[in-house]
Amino acid sequence: MSISAIKGMNDILPGKVETWQFLEQKAREVFATYGFSEIRTPVVEKTELFCRSIGETTDIVEKEMYTFADKSDNSLTLRPEGTAPVMRAFIQNRLHTLDPVSKLYYLGPMFRYERPQKGRYRQFHQIGAEVIGVEDAKIDAQVLAMLHHYACAIGIDAVELQVNSLGCPACRPDYRTALIAYLETRLSSLCSECQRRYTTNPLRVLDCKATGCKAATADAPSVLDHLCAGCDEHFSQVQGYLRALSIPFSINARMVRGLDYYVRTTFELVTDRLGSQNAVAAGGRYDGLVESLGGPALPGIGFAIGLERLVLMMEEGQQLTARPDLFLAALGDAAAAQAFVLMSKLQRGGVRAEMDYQGKSLKAQLRRANKLNARFSLILGEEELRTGTAELKDMDQSSQVPVALDGLEQELLKRL
Repeated sequence: MSISAIKGMNDILPGKVETWQFLEQKAREVFATYGFSEIRTPVVEKTELFCRSIGETTDIVEKEMYTFADKSDNSLTLRPEGTAPVMRAFIQNRLHTLDPVSKLYYLGPMFRYERPQKGRYRQFHQIGAEVIGVEDAKIDAQVLAMLHHYACAIGIDAVELQVNSLGCPACRPDYRTALIAYLETRLSSLCSECQRRYTTNPLRVLDCKATGCKAATADAPSVLDHLCAGCDEHFSQVQGYLRALSIPFSINARMVRGLDYYVRTTFELVTDRLGSQNAVAAGGRYDGLVESLGGPALPGIGFAIGLERLVLMMEEGQQLTARPDLFLAALGDAAAAQAFVLMSKLQRGGVRAEMDYQGKSLKAQLRRANKLNARFSLILGEEELRTGTAELKDMDQSSQVPVALDGLEQELLKRL
């Protein structure tokens, strides 16, 4: 009996992985422009990190984490999100002593035990970015500008930037009280999950996708009506800077985050092309997170992009697979040996070259050259070796030119 992959954890195969590489490379290029540096953290962290940062009453901690005891009986967890591990690394390595502002980004897999569906898997991948050390609204706008820049760079235009403010520890308690009082009058209309969490994590009720919950909370109190003067001014400044940068956005007062550490600015990049899983990227401020994990009292803001969802949105048929520059069709042992040496030299010179290794017919070899979408093909056989000349065929233009075998490597490097 064959062994299959774990449910919700998918292979990324050749022909698809090129799209992933494209998305990752564009992130590196765009983020570097804004002064961000890559950080890589372990896939496994102490469970306490996520309980303290994400919150004990969140769905992630309560139901979705892959947690296990190691041989020393330490409780470990496969990371369900990327921000907390980056904060742990920031604190442990005292990165704040190197520069008062840290701009970091990461790429990698995350793990949550939930029902696999389109755009949501048990092993999923994120590209994330974090800025630590700046409270000014200009950095909120810059982070959103970078996210918008990235979406444009990868050719995704069917998205909308939505923003909101969740207030701060000074003003959110009043809103939380008002929301709980409102929900109490509509408990019978809420789903069982929202009935369970309306007192422990009431903001999450506003994010429920169940039709009954949406209808029951349609006129729920708005968090924007409960902001303190500082939070209201900060949110107004963020909007002003976005307008100054000509970045389109809308305000979604019902937007909340599933993690407890978010305050003030929150945002999502959403699409109507992925069904219920409509958020392509999401993030916000977490000004108290670093301090709550034992670090200095520094503000922070960041976001995470779901790679699987971006891949789903990439234009169908987009050519991202790298095509060979040259396919060498060799006929006979002597020609195959010479073609192999030539191919290796060309590869070391930066040319993408391929050849047949099985002694197939010329027709079969050229058929493979077409399948690989090679730019050029070169036939080497007994006749070519005897005359010292071969034909270099442009596969796109269906034209060909003679090339001398003497000095062929230099000629091909020049042409390709």
